[in-house]
Amino acid sequence: MEYLNLIYCWAIDHGVELLGTISGLIYLYLEIKERIWLWPVGIATSALYVAVFYTSKFYADMALNIYYVLISIYGWYQWMFGGDSSKKENAPLRIKRTPIQFWFWITTSFVVFFILLWWILDNYTDSPVPLGDAFTTALSIVATWMLARKYIEHWWLWVVINAVSLGLYVWKGLYPTSILFFFYTIMAVVGYFKWRTKMLNVGEKGN
Repeated sequence: MEYLNLIYCWAIDHGVELLGTISGLIYLYLEIKERIWLWPVGIATSALYVAVFYTSKFYADMALNIYYVLISIYGWYQWMFGGDSSKKENAPLRIKRTPIQFWFWITTSFVVFFILLWWILDNYTDSPVPLGDAFTTALSIVATWMLARKYIEHWWLWVVINAVSLGLYVWKGLYPTSILFFFYTIMAVVGYFKWRTKMLNVGEKGN
């Protein structure tokens, strides 16, 4: 009975984190299936994790989830209307490879965000892991933008982000979130191959 009480108390204390974990798994499923409802679910998940990361002093991750709310609105619109309007007005986006010329700007953006966030976290917050927090946050910023544009290579960035984040959350004792990011790491690989199959099938039909 005492053991059950401990579980109950833990669940109450970590209720927001548990809800975020559940909605995060739903978000991941919708992303892999390329369902547009991933964006409103993502908004809800991010709002929950703003509170989780504020309490845990992962300030860059907290700011990142505020960014997620905003980029989710952008992504929602892009997935509905951001396609090739020359062929069809307000056409939905299709999965595609990242244009080579974009990689310079993506890499530059990551480096700038990483250095800036690392400096802020190291000098102006009590973050216990400013380097790791800045790295995952900066890479997540560019990866989420790539997702909003349906660039397939965003999945490989998430493999790196999720694996590093998993280690950080285990160290911090955020075990439900750690479970979520364990699945995120594995399913990011699955997501890439699912999207790749869809992209190739659409390409064949287009020919």
